[in-house]
Amino acid sequence: MSPGRFRLVVLGVVASLTTAALRGQAYDPAAVRMFRALSEQPSPLARYQYLQKLDPHLSTANQHLAAQMSAFALAELGLYSQAVLAFPLKMRPVPGLSLPDALNWRGEDAIEVIAKAAANRRIVMINEVHHNAQTRVLTLQLLPRLRALGFNYLAIEALGNDPGLTERGYPLRASGTEYLQEPLYGEIVREALRLGFVLVPYDDEEAESDVGAREAGQARNLLRRVFTRDPDARLVVAAGYAHVDKAVGRLGLARPMAMNLAELTGLDPLSIDQAQFLDVEWGKNDDYHRLAARFPSEVPEVLVDEASGRPWSAAPELYDISVISPPSLSLKAFGDEEISAPSVGRYRDLSNGVQMAHQAFVAFNDMKRPKWLELGGRRRPYPVDTRLCRGQIPCVVDAHYVDESDQATPADIYAFFKSSSSTRLYLYPGRYRLRAWNDQGRRLSDAVIEIPDS
Repeated sequence: MSPGRFRLVVLGVVASLTTAALRGQAYDPAAVRMFRALSEQPSPLARYQYLQKLDPHLSTANQHLAAQMSAFALAELGLYSQAVLAFPLKMRPVPGLSLPDALNWRGEDAIEVIAKAAANRRIVMINEVHHNAQTRVLTLQLLPRLRALGFNYLAIEALGNDPGLTERGYPLRASGTEYLQEPLYGEIVREALRLGFVLVPYDDEEAESDVGAREAGQARNLLRRVFTRDPDARLVVAAGYAHVDKAVGRLGLARPMAMNLAELTGLDPLSIDQAQFLDVEWGKNDDYHRLAARFPSEVPEVLVDEASGRPWSAAPELYDISVISPPSLSLKAFGDEEISAPSVGRYRDLSNGVQMAHQAFVAFNDMKRPKWLELGGRRRPYPVDTRLCRGQIPCVVDAHYVDESDQATPADIYAFFKSSSSTRLYLYPGRYRLRAWNDQGRRLSDAVIEIPDS
């Protein structure tokens, strides 16, 4: 990934949080050097280690950028809860929002609600939070339903120019941005190709520091690469944050990609937001936790009006449907059902998200991996531990489909930062190459494993 691609990655996060458009956004020389050095690191583990060493020497603004980049690296290393805690990104509360009550609204499986709403649409857009791979699960699980409805194109923000992708059937390190190296994103690509979607890259790499130009460029790319070539196309768009918005607002004065595309095509996209209601901190009495308590669910859900059957949107002028993600952070992440006294002693302030993040990283591998990695029971747990590392810590253990290249996005991955640690990889039934490697990518051990079907 070039330094420019890192700048695009960061810009997408920052723009979603600011109150004004970031036209002319400039990075100081220290940030440019950081981006360049990150692009030269041989692995996500090396990127994470580099950022940790650099952090004390950065300005406050660049520490914020480094925290984002650290979270991206942690997600690529399979440390999903740690990634969320490292950068507990929260969208601003929707002004004047009145939360639905349980008397007039009911929670329904997001897949069912979205599939029903998409039946008569030509464009469906669903966003994600780039360092929170939990937001990719719904996109992955929606693909078969949308394909059955006749959707035949999938546009992926993270995808680059990879002419051999369709024939190969899986993404490589060179297929796009670093996001594609996260296992769930790899599964989105594999599933889409298996189902017969035409994959379309659409990001505008020329508009690195101009939010409005990037949004307009993305929309033009989608028009040219999909609807100009195939006027009858039905399109699914996987995007980040506020790219899916249909009105000005979350990107300051910039016109979002979805708004631009609607005007270019004359089609009204079905826009789905996952960024507003996510579990990113413990012990908060915020809108997300109030909704999760009123409408408990173990799967992503959409609230539906009991009288009209209309799905709820927290900001209907921006997007059509709000998805509420199931809780993913809890005390149980640090052990089984009962938390022992010594464990509680290690994590003293579980109500403070920032303090919690610091404490979690002191004991990096103490956290259990989140339950959503099972993908509704389709993937099986496979135990791994640091014996695979041959005494070298930190190290990374990953699993590759046995018939795919070593350069492919892994099926699952996990980084060990403590000796005598263990965890589980989550894998579909099948055969895999299991590897352990260090920060320079040097292989420490390997084996072929098989995950049974039951």
